[in-house]
Amino acid sequence: MRGRGWIKALRQDDAQQVRAHIAELERNLIATTPQGRHRRFEAGNELRIAKFRLERLEECIAGIAEKCGVR
Repeated sequence: MRGRGWIKALRQDDAQQVRAHIAELERNLIATTPQGRHRRFEAGNELRIAKFRLERLEECIAGIAEKCGVR
């Protein structure tokens, strides 16, 4: 059986991947390339979902750290 520290490390890896995805989406929205209105809408929606997921992952990581004292 794996411990909380292992689960926390997995969540931190997930959070790092989501942060990288958010950065990519933000770059794409700022880029001067002509995108259709629909594509910008999709990218904005995807960005909102990714930020929500990141917030939940950070709450999970904080909860694990509080329960077991792992930093």
